[in-house]
Amino acid sequence: MGRAFEVRKAAMAKTAAAKTKVYSQYGKEIYIAAKQGVADPEMNISLKRIIEKAKKAQVPTDIIKRAIEKASSGVQEDYTSVRYEGFGPGAVTVIVDCLTDNVNRTVSEVRNCFTKTKNKMGVSGSVSFMYNNYSIVSFTGLNEEETLEILINADIDVNDIEVDDDVITVYGNPTDLYKIKTALEEANSNINIEVDQISMIPMDYIKLEKEEDKENFNRLIGLLDELDDVQEIYHNVELE
Repeated sequence: MGRAFEVRKAAMAKTAAAKTKVYSQYGKEIYIAAKQGVADPEMNISLKRIIEKAKKAQVPTDIIKRAIEKASSGVQEDYTSVRYEGFGPGAVTVIVDCLTDNVNRTVSEVRNCFTKTKNKMGVSGSVSFMYNNYSIVSFTGLNEEETLEILINADIDVNDIEVDDDVITVYGNPTDLYKIKTALEEANSNINIEVDQISMIPMDYIKLEKEEDKENFNRLIGLLDELDDVQEIYHNVELE
């Protein structure tokens, strides 16, 4: 089972999350991007890209508009990106990325999820060294040879290209996400991009065999996913 499958499965699972949480996540990201630059997406490439992702996640236009207007109005909200790492049942490792306006509250809530499930948080770097940080673009409409030629012509170095049936997944440097996406779209406007994101990919996946471990893991991920400050959850469990 390839990484492309894991990426698509995770992306599909994300769409099933509570809509209010998804809206809140993108609202924060849009506000920050607009606050850090200008509130016009045509003049702020970071804002434009986040809006594109928000629309793909079916975030309503009025929510996007309100987030931009909040940034333009002078309302001051300070958000901090924080990462927590921990250990689940067996050999499970977990990385939790958060965006928060109160770090003390967030670390307490995240720690409580691990404690409730009898798992434990680790120190910074205790888990992340077992993951690769990649930009990931997964799409249909090209074959492997065509993809490689486009990337070479665009002078883009990639870590790996994976083929899963008719789906191509490109793994590149985190800073090259939109460079990869743009090169592919400009070369062939008919490609269908399913996933375009920066993600932490485990170097090795594990499979949970014991039912109690599966239940414990699912409960831990469920509790973390309910937290408003949690933006992304990465783990090394092979999805079934």
